[in-house]
Amino acid sequence: MKIMSINAGSSTLKWKLFEMPDKTEIASGMIDRLGSPKAVFKLKYNGKKTEREEAIESNEVAVLSILSELKDEHIIDHFEDITAFGHRVVAGGEHFKKSEIVTDENLQLIEQLAEYAPLHNKVEAYYISVFKKLVPRAIQVAVFDTAFFSQIPEVNYLYSVPMEYYDKYKARRYGAHGTSHRYIAQRLNELVDGGIEDKNVIVLHLGSGASISAIKHGKAFDVSMGFTPLAGITMSSRSGDLDVSVIPYLMKKLGLTDVEDMIDIFNHKSGLYGISGVSVDMRDIEDAAAKGDNERAQLALDIFRNRIIKYVGSYAAEMGGVDVLAFTAGVGENSPEVREDVLNGISFMGTKVDTESNNSRGKEVKITTDDSKVLAYAVPTNEELMIAQDTYDFAKLLN
Repeated sequence: MKIMSINAGSSTLKWKLFEMPDKTEIASGMIDRLGSPKAVFKLKYNGKKTEREEAIESNEVAVLSILSELKDEHIIDHFEDITAFGHRVVAGGEHFKKSEIVTDENLQLIEQLAEYAPLHNKVEAYYISVFKKLVPRAIQVAVFDTAFFSQIPEVNYLYSVPMEYYDKYKARRYGAHGTSHRYIAQRLNELVDGGIEDKNVIVLHLGSGASISAIKHGKAFDVSMGFTPLAGITMSSRSGDLDVSVIPYLMKKLGLTDVEDMIDIFNHKSGLYGISGVSVDMRDIEDAAAKGDNERAQLALDIFRNRIIKYVGSYAAEMGGVDVLAFTAGVGENSPEVREDVLNGISFMGTKVDTESNNSRGKEVKITTDDSKVLAYAVPTNEELMIAQDTYDFAKLLN
C-alpha cells in the first residue's frame, strides 16, 4: 500500500512516498520558492536526484506537478495508486488530540484553528482540499503537531492568567514538533534496555525551530513551546521566552503601531540571528565563533547552550530526575559540539560524554559512556514516517 506524507509550508511543499506496512521509502522530494516562475522542483528516487527550475505559481499546480512526475518516472501508474495521504497540520488545538481522517467538518475545524498557527493551518487545509480534488478516492489524514502534548498535566499547560481566558478562549500551552517528539519516544523505547515506560526522558529537538519535551512514563509531561512555537529556548531566528512587557516597550521605541510587526521581529529577526548578526544557520555561527573574531557569534552559542541547560534542569527537577536524553533535528543530529556542551553543562547529573561516539553526524548512536548515570543518544527524527504510519493505520481499516 502506497502512502504519501505531506509537509506543506507557505512557499515549500515537502513529501515522501512510502510502501506500507514495511515502511520502505520509495521516493521523496520538495518544491521550494513555490509561487515563483523559478520554483525549484526536487525529486529523489532509486538513488538518483533530479532538480530543475520551473514555473509553479499555485498550490494546485504544485500538487499536480508532483503526482505527474511520479507517473512520468513510472513510480506510479495512476494517481489512485496512492491509497492515502497524510498531512502534517501544526495546530490541532483541543479539538484534535490524535490524528484524524479529514472529513468536510474536520477540514473546517483545521481552518478555524488557523488563529493558533496563522502561517500554517490555512495553507495545510488548502493543500488537503487540493489532494482531495485531484485524488478523490484517496484517504486524507491530518497528523497534528500539537496532539502529542494535548494531555500534558494542566499544571504544565495552564498560564497564570484569569481562568476565564482558558475557559472561553482556550489560551494555553500547546507545544509543537509533537510528531517528532513522539517518534523519538517510540524509537527510544526500542533502543533503551527495558524501554522507557518507567523512565524520565528529555527530548531535545534542536533545529531551526527548537523545542524540548519532558516525557514521563512514556507520555508527554511538559514542553518548552507554548501557545505558539515562539516560546521556549533561543532558536535560529525566534527569541524564545521573554517578558511580555518588552513588547509595548520596544514598540514605542521602534515607532511600531501594529503588534504583528513586533511579533514578526521576534519570529524572524531574533534568536541566534539577532544576537550574532551572522546567520540563522548554526554552522555559520559556529564557524564565525571558531575564528575568534566575532564575540557576538560566541555569545549566541553561549545563550543557546544556557537556555537548553535551564530547561533540562527544570524538567529534571519536575520529574524527580532524568534517565535518558535524546538529541534530534538538524542541530541535535549534526552538531557534536552542541551535544557535548550541553552534556558537560549538566555533568552534575552524572552525564559522561563518550567523545568518540559523539563525534558523528546524522547517525543514531549512544553518546555517553557505559558508566554514565544518564544515558544520552543522538537519534535522527523521521516525522514523515510517523505521519505515514498514522495514515496507514486508518487506511488499512478502510480498505
